[in-house]
Amino acid sequence: MSNDLKRLLEIAIKAVPEAEWVGLRKRSTEETMYFVRDGHIEQSGTGLNVGCMVEVLYKGQFGYAATSDMSLESIQSAAKKALLVAQSASPWAIYKFDTSVRPATKAQYESPRKIKSSRTAASIVPMLIDVCNTMKCSDKIVQTLAANQSGKLIYEIVTSNGAEIEQTIYYQSLIMEAIAMDGPVVQRRTDKGPWAYCYQGGIELVQPERAIQTAKKIGEEALELLSAPPCPEDTRTLVLAPDQMMLQIHESVGHPLEIDRILGDERNYAGSSFIKLSDIGTFQYGSKLMNITFDPTVPGELASYKVDEIGNPATKEFIVKDGILVRALGSLESQKRANVPGVANQRATSWNRPPIDRMANINLEPGNSTFDEIIGSIEKGVYMMANRSWSIDDYRNKFQFGCEYAKLIENGKLTKTVRDPNYRGISSNFWRNLVAVGNRDTFEFFGTPNCGKGEPNQVMYVGHGSPVCAFKDVAVFGGGK
Repeated sequence: MSNDLKRLLEIAIKAVPEAEWVGLRKRSTEETMYFVRDGHIEQSGTGLNVGCMVEVLYKGQFGYAATSDMSLESIQSAAKKALLVAQSASPWAIYKFDTSVRPATKAQYESPRKIKSSRTAASIVPMLIDVCNTMKCSDKIVQTLAANQSGKLIYEIVTSNGAEIEQTIYYQSLIMEAIAMDGPVVQRRTDKGPWAYCYQGGIELVQPERAIQTAKKIGEEALELLSAPPCPEDTRTLVLAPDQMMLQIHESVGHPLEIDRILGDERNYAGSSFIKLSDIGTFQYGSKLMNITFDPTVPGELASYKVDEIGNPATKEFIVKDGILVRALGSLESQKRANVPGVANQRATSWNRPPIDRMANINLEPGNSTFDEIIGSIEKGVYMMANRSWSIDDYRNKFQFGCEYAKLIENGKLTKTVRDPNYRGISSNFWRNLVAVGNRDTFEFFGTPNCGKGEPNQVMYVGHGSPVCAFKDVAVFGGGK
């Protein structure tokens, strides 16, 4: 822990003797991006963003003020502003907090990395160019994109009640996309979704051999989709690959279980939820095969950490167990307000935002079925992969999702490829129709680096893992003729 930050905390405490508690949260973000389109470098750059949030507790109300100036004078000024905010808001507080929602935690965390050095543009950019050229397997591939984004996020937190937290997150992402066109038919194919290949770790995650192999498959499948018939419109068993289950979990489980949404805090911007506080502990969310966990302890998953940004230790917790909703996604603050069990998920996107209830790693636990057993048990179905589009109402209840690529399932076998596959449903009804969950061999996890929420907006990194899953009686349809 930086001695300078501790010294700044002492200055902040002296500046606001009326405060019951004072905390400093310093955040440093360093990110590098290389972006190649059609085999030509289009964008590259590195950014560094450093600042500090000063937080105070006064008469049960938290106040915040942030600064990018780490001088003694600026921290002192921010502390006084934070106190003024808390004093002004205290008479109107909807809940009176105490220091129990700011644990005196001491913790350190660093993302596991096999290779701790970084690669230069001289090695990354040629690989991205090769990826684009590999995807360009036909003149009907009209556009190719390849990008690498890497980052280092450092969180340092010190508080007047003794918390000392330092967490360093390293991440890598690799994006590949091919657009194919033949007359009026336009198709896109990506690597598991536009930004799904995003993990904590080092440069070992960006493997040229794997990238070229994947690029070849992406180009071939984009071309294949041009001549494929549209997905049929009917009701059948739907099998989802892990790269689409990621979106299904995110939208129809993750967001509706955030307690601040259930309480109405997000109604104006991101919406609310079909779940009520009284549902926690009794609501049948899905079939008995549905077992979903909040788990920031998974090595390498994008939203892993040791403690959240108020110092609450992260542990694996079931939020849905045997189909029953047993826990919601609420921080210590939300747990106090709602009087329900929650998780360690109070996080912020940057130094100039207060931490709020956010998803972290939300994973569907593996079942016992092999992929062949799932497909072999289905007489009439469709297997969909990789999200292409999504639409869901403000309550996270009624939804319609589209995928990039699909194959029909006929008499227990995967048969012809179909394009523009879509499906629709209602969240709880959909999950209650979960009839098969794949085993560990079918399990994959991915990253979602662009989940938006909050006013002012906060873009957050989350992770989702799932095996292959099958749902009965789902309305599916195509996007054109």
